Amino acid sequence: MKEIEQARAVLFDWFGTLAHPEPDRSEIHCQVAHELGVELPRERVMRGIYAAEDKVPEGIPPRWREGKDAAPFIHYQEVLLDEVGMKLPREVMLEIVKGVSQRARNITWAFYDDVLPVMKALKQRGLVLGLISNLRTGKAGVGLDNYLDFVVTSGEVGKDKPAPSIFLAALERARTRASETAYVGDQYQIDVLGARGVGISPILIDRFDVVPEVSDCLRIRRLTELIQFH
Repeated sequence: MKEIEQARAVLFDWFGTLAHPEPDRSEIHCQVAHELGVELPRERVMRGIYAAEDKVPEGIPPRWREGKDAAPFIHYQEVLLDEVGMKLPREVMLEIVKGVSQRARNITWAFYDDVLPVMKALKQRGLVLGLISNLRTGKAGVGLDNYLDFVVTSGEVGKDKPAPSIFLAALERARTRASETAYVGDQYQIDVLGARGVGISPILIDRFDVVPEVSDCLRIRRLTELIQFH
């Protein structure tokens, strides 16, 4: 807690932390599966998505392109389906991947309802605010120009989180030491371990209470919880 109170900079993940797609990931998965004759238990799909993104980030459906190795994308679906208590043939899982990937290219982004009030409050307190995203396009940070001091993407650094280089690039932009910096993200393997690996204090935002077992870092349910530490 002391590290958070003394932070001079707060860095954020984008997808799942500040912004979500419309329709959301769970809805897209359920829609595509339904059209293939598979009914997924909607209330458990989001937990499955978070488990799959944590364990197989390289298999996230929007990264699918024809000609790519299908193995990580199939593994992603297997992890997701294991969380919801289902098994599907390989060919059906691959069709789900393709369908979700196609629809993900047309999504719009929306902020969670706690984002703008918290960003405003943190900015008013003189903190440096930055964004670190594995998105390789210019969509990360759109709409937050008045609050963010910088955006660092894997596209410009050439490495995805949890690689140290993307976090170190953000520290350089923030002009703060790791010990003076906090980072908020929604994935344990990518965000928490990546930030911790370079000495940044990690904060896990678990909006859907999918990893209640995590106890080795600060875990919050809403961004508004950050304000009480400053």
